[in-house]
Amino acid sequence: MNIFTIGFTKKTAREFFTLIEDSAAVRLIDVRLNNVSQLAGFAKRDDLQFFLGRISGIAYSHELSLAPTKKLLDEYKKMGGAWTDYERQFLMLMDERKIAETLDPDFIEDAVLLCSEATAHQCHRRLVAEYLADRWENVSVTHL
Repeated sequence: MNIFTIGFTKKTAREFFTLIEDSAAVRLIDVRLNNVSQLAGFAKRDDLQFFLGRISGIAYSHELSLAPTKKLLDEYKKMGGAWTDYERQFLMLMDERKIAETLDPDFIEDAVLLCSEATAHQCHRRLVAEYLADRWENVSVTHL
């Protein structure tokens, strides 16, 4: 099973959509808590769904079960919390939500997990992908 991840920050639309097309992904799963921010530019929910379908023929889905809670995100981003605390709490949240048991592997296979961070290093999309890779068999994670 292949799981891809991508962030849209610091990418042009051309770079973003080319990376997705080149990955041969069949769907993009938006794991952002807020996917309608004006700061998202071409990656705003409705625009992104339109562009993915028109440019690449790729399906779009917004999965809030894979997003952090507002409280958790605010503690990390707005209040300057430590990444290690955020990571630990987010992984606990994935356990509480029973993501590995309730998420359909067929839905995730060959999908791109989208968030805003430019790199996967300190982004929850990486945590989601690695969480699933640790719990499911034969999962390959590629950060675009």
